[in-house]
Amino acid sequence: MGLAEHKREDRRLLILKALASENDYAISDMVIRSMLREYGHSESADTIRTDIAWLDEQGLVTSERVGVATVAIITDRGLDVANGHSIVPGVRRPRPGECNG
Repeated sequence: MGLAEHKREDRRLLILKALASENDYAISDMVIRSMLREYGHSESADTIRTDIAWLDEQGLVTSERVGVATVAIITDRGLDVANGHSIVPGVRRPRPGECNG
């Protein structure tokens, strides 16, 4: 697996973990992009929306357009992946001690 795939899997896990930590389990693509920069992922808005769409296709989030933003909402399946209870190829598995629940 190449560096680009590692980065993509890490980004997807970070998105799920961020959503899992929110009270309403929802975050806009713009906020996700800012949060990912703090973790060393400087990606385009299009890349973030593509990750959200992929997570939606896998049933890990639902997404909806709200004005110019795309809002992602984590699903129960997405919570399981974020917390290390389920494994989905294409999303990095959390390391021990990195899980919320």
